Amino acid sequence: MERRGAPGRELLTARLLLLLVGLAVLAIAGRSAIESIPRFADWVSGKGAVGALLFGLGYIAAVIAFVPGSLLTMAAGATFGLARGTALVFVAATLGAAAAFLIARYLARPLVERRLAGNQRFAAIDRAVGQEGRKIVFLLRLSPLFPFNLLNYALGLTKVRFRDYVLASVGMLPATALFVYYGEILGDVARVASGAPIPRGPEYYVLLGIGLAATIAVTALLTRTARRALRNAIGDSGRTA
Repeated sequence: MERRGAPGRELLTARLLLLLVGLAVLAIAGRSAIESIPRFADWVSGKGAVGALLFGLGYIAAVIAFVPGSLLTMAAGATFGLARGTALVFVAATLGAAAAFLIARYLARPLVERRLAGNQRFAAIDRAVGQEGRKIVFLLRLSPLFPFNLLNYALGLTKVRFRDYVLASVGMLPATALFVYYGEILGDVARVASGAPIPRGPEYYVLLGIGLAATIAVTALLTRTARRALRNAIGDSGRTA
């Protein structure tokens, strides 16, 4: 039994190491790509629909590579305006987040399942989180305290259903529209990338309040879900004992 299981464990470990190394490389490349944002935005600005497509593809790659989304989102506002910029960023961010989710799920999730197989309590919590997945992801997307790019990979390690994960991406819309609006106000990609001060009006503080409320809500939901899962796991253990 152990001999047959060893190759499987080695394969899972290799997948995990590959994922970690890949994420480290992407993170380093993504940080170095920040300086290229103004040139990239200027390059696509005069290319019409093709430019918008190229910007969207670049945004998807940036999400996977941990490039800070706020800079590119404001660059979209400065380049394409509020309506087109919001639509473009929302679609590209959703696709990039979906790609990161699938990378984590198919490279690292098998190892997580192997670890959870021997622990009924953690397995029960994982199942419960999967059942509440759409609510949890929606609230996480509204919260400003959870890093977007890292969260994409982390959620891929849970049992959240892919469909629920994608549908809950609508929670990104308020922050997306706000940062695109700021980019349109600044009107210059170079100013956006250089860290020009953002004109934070009432809408910023309204969104911040919504985000903080979502943080409290998702914390309460996760706590309640975990407690229910633990009670169920303990009850199942008692019946089988």
